[in-house]
Amino acid sequence: MRERVIEEYLRKKVKETGGIAYKMTSPARRALPDRMCLFPNGVLVFVECKAPGRKPTKLQAIEMNRIKELGHQAVYVDSHVAIDYLIRWALQKGKDNVGNETKGLKA
Repeated sequence: MRERVIEEYLRKKVKETGGIAYKMTSPARRALPDRMCLFPNGVLVFVECKAPGRKPTKLQAIEMNRIKELGHQAVYVDSHVAIDYLIRWALQKGKDNVGNETKGLKA
């Protein structure tokens, strides 16, 4: 199975939750995770997609650690099972967030 199959499955599953899986690209930051996934109820996860059994490169791992140090979720997935687990986690996290929204912010 190729990485693009994993990435397409992720995009499809996030969409089914009512979320959005933005494709991330940057000429200045080659090691950004593949997708920025926004789930209902304020859950944001940066996701690096890999072919089964593959791991992030050293540079990708560094970039994911930077994201985590800022308090965000950053993970890699290499299978449909891993994506299904991520979706369940994000939806549960979203349920936990309901009622805890930041109040008083104005756009």
